[in-house]
Amino acid sequence: MKFSDLLRMSSTNLLRRKLRTVLTVLGVVIGTASIVVMVSLGLGLRKISLEQIEQFGGLTTINVYYYEYAMNSSGSSEEQTQRINDEVVEQMAQIPHVEIASPILNCYAMAKQGAYEGSFSIRGMTTEALASLDLDTAEGTVPLDESTLQLFYGNQVLTNFYNARTNQSYWETMELPDVDLINDPVFVIFDTDAYYQSQGGGTDANGQKISPPKKYIVPTAGVLAGTLEDYSDYSYNVLANIDALKAQLKKVFKNKAIPGQPTTSSGKPYKEFYYEEVYIRVDSMDYVSEVQQAIRDMGYETYSNADWMKQTQDQMAMIQLVLGGIGAVSLFVAAIGIANTMMMSIYERTKEIGIIKVLGCGLGNIRTMFLMEAGFIGFFGGLIGLILSYIISGIINLVAGEYYQGISYIPLWLVLVSMVFAVLVGMVAGFFPALRAMKLSPLAAIRNE
Repeated sequence: MKFSDLLRMSSTNLLRRKLRTVLTVLGVVIGTASIVVMVSLGLGLRKISLEQIEQFGGLTTINVYYYEYAMNSSGSSEEQTQRINDEVVEQMAQIPHVEIASPILNCYAMAKQGAYEGSFSIRGMTTEALASLDLDTAEGTVPLDESTLQLFYGNQVLTNFYNARTNQSYWETMELPDVDLINDPVFVIFDTDAYYQSQGGGTDANGQKISPPKKYIVPTAGVLAGTLEDYSDYSYNVLANIDALKAQLKKVFKNKAIPGQPTTSSGKPYKEFYYEEVYIRVDSMDYVSEVQQAIRDMGYETYSNADWMKQTQDQMAMIQLVLGGIGAVSLFVAAIGIANTMMMSIYERTKEIGIIKVLGCGLGNIRTMFLMEAGFIGFFGGLIGLILSYIISGIINLVAGEYYQGISYIPLWLVLVSMVFAVLVGMVAGFFPALRAMKLSPLAAIRNE
């Protein structure tokens, strides 16, 4: 028997009992839609988690920390002597697979503009590290100039400003201060200790009244893109080029100790700078753990988003397994429906099966015909189920869009897998009925009424 004949007979047999066929297909539709939508929710949650991780520094970055005091094995704190300087950073840069190793110089400062003033943390990084952050800017650019200090403000920094005349801040009025970081000059005070002491009428060791520290006009390089609703790892920070920041701090404090920097036993500053953090960028996520271990062997604490990613992936895999299992139950019920339909079809067509056997139709052709019928049910059920899945997914994304963008995500591979799976489920469900049809005795089948 030709394949075209088997195809025609299979389609004709399905159309004999239209209602029963439609109801069986409907079971596959519901099963396919259930499993696709459930898996798409798990994939959407995973995709959202990855995007959030990317906003907080990406998957190939490592943060190295130095703590002046750390807990020892006995549970008590002890002073650490292995500080981080430029030499240590260079050693980290030599670790295999490290692309960028940048020290991070942190310092606190105050800024004034008109009646407003605010305080924030300045993070100095190398030109290469600043460029690698790939930050979206609302205005300007990141500060790459090493010769002149320029500041790059996070999109949430304005909330740190308050009106010095009324003592009201953004968190009290819920109105952003009238501060233009780009077009108006910003006066920055680096010696914040001297500023607060002068405000309180403090005196130095000789009993002399402390004078207010000098204010410096520091140009703005740019502002991070985003509204007050958008948060990232740099929203509340102010970035600067580390070489320009070092030169500025040396100019401000001259031979005095720079706040945050260690001093000798006599209270004098060191000639070199020491750092509490280092920014590491690895060439591939596959080597993040290896680089982290190498840095830990040097005696420093590390953290990377890859640590969070592994935990997130485990959680998402569990969620996908549960959601996929719920959808699979519906498809299993649909498979039972297909098997039932095929068995009923065999009972109704027993005489017909006997006749085509007597006419010389091979057992393989009979098996193929019934498998094709079951495959048709799976195919059309899967196709309609996919269309329904996209509709349901669109509704979910529309309803949940205010909180989660794209919580239901259906990639192309899920479409292909679900179609193949639906057809296989149909054919597997029709396999045993097909075997039963093959085993029918031709003479007994012909006598059947």
